Amino acid sequence: MIKIGILGDIGSGKSFTAKQFGEPIFDADKEVLKIYRKDRDCFIKLKRKMPKFINTFPIKKKELKKSILYCKKNLKKIERIVHPKVQKNMRKFIKLNKKKKILIFDVPLLMENKNFKKNFLFVFVDSKKKDILKRLKKRKNYNKKMIISLRKSQLPLEFKRKKSEYIIKNDFKRLNLKKRVKIIKKKILNNYERSST
Repeated sequence: MIKIGILGDIGSGKSFTAKQFGEPIFDADKEVLKIYRKDRDCFIKLKRKMPKFINTFPIKKKELKKSILYCKKNLKKIERIVHPKVQKNMRKFIKLNKKKKILIFDVPLLMENKNFKKNFLFVFVDSKKKDILKRLKKRKNYNKKMIISLRKSQLPLEFKRKKSEYIIKNDFKRLNLKKRVKIIKKKILNNYERSST
């Protein structure tokens, strides 16, 4: 099995790139939303750690954002509670799809996670800063301070870029990106078949 981790900046088009592979995707952001909606244990733990901010179940993202903007250390508190749950779901996803040749992982802190990073082939989505900023500003929930906090919790982009086996240029033109993903997928499969024989 080839496990492909999609890396890149916030707003660089990682999720769209992941979809172009046409393979099962583990989307960490979607998993986190499910946890906030359905996991009462997560709510109890977060409320215990941040009683000033966490008041309602299902957990509201705006309450979490307020807590992070109030104190940056709260992001680490959230991560310590939520990440083990995401990792558990990731293991289930791998088990469910064990017969697949390729699995795609759209997980912002994948490289930061020592339990997983050794078993992955990394693809870095490379986009221009001005294009990323333009896209981020179009988001309903755009918050500059929040994005700065999230970026600080991640490894430097240049480090991720250097550690990636493949780099995909994303100019936010769909057809271009689809072609680039197709080429890289073919290379990955060819290399895998060569190493397996």
